[in-house]
Amino acid sequence: MVFTVSQKVLFRHCDPAGIVFYPRYFEMMNDCVEAFFDRIGHPFEGIHQDGAIPTARIDARFRVPSRHGDVLEIDLECARIGTSSLAIGFCGRAGDQIRFEADAVVVHVGADGRPLPWPDDMRQALKRHMEGRS
Repeated sequence: MVFTVSQKVLFRHCDPAGIVFYPRYFEMMNDCVEAFFDRIGHPFEGIHQDGAIPTARIDARFRVPSRHGDVLEIDLECARIGTSSLAIGFCGRAGDQIRFEADAVVVHVGADGRPLPWPDDMRQALKRHMEGRS
C-alpha cells in the first residue's frame, strides 16, 4: 500500500537557479516518513523520547528538476520489514512526471543508538499498512 503526501515546492527549497536544491528532497522524504508514522499511530515525538528511527541508507535518482511553486506528490511504499529495519521506496512526482525516486532503509534504535527490534505494536501497525489494512 502506498502512502502519499503533497509538498508544494517553496522558496526555501530552491537554489539561486530556481530549482530544488537536491538535499531538500531528502528533507521532504524525511517529512514523509514522519507523516507516515503519524498515520500508522506512532508519532515521531513519542518514538524519539527514548529512541529514534534514523535513515541508515538511501539511494536517490533525480530525474527532472522541480521548480518553485510545483506541487509534488511524494509516495512512500514499505518494501520489507526486518527485525529492526524497514526498507522504503519513494517516488516524487508532479502530475504524471517523475521528479525523483529513492530507496531507503530506516532502523529502529534505542537511546544508545544501537538497533532495537520493532516493538510488537509498531511492527503490527507496519504489517497492517503493508497489507492494506491501515
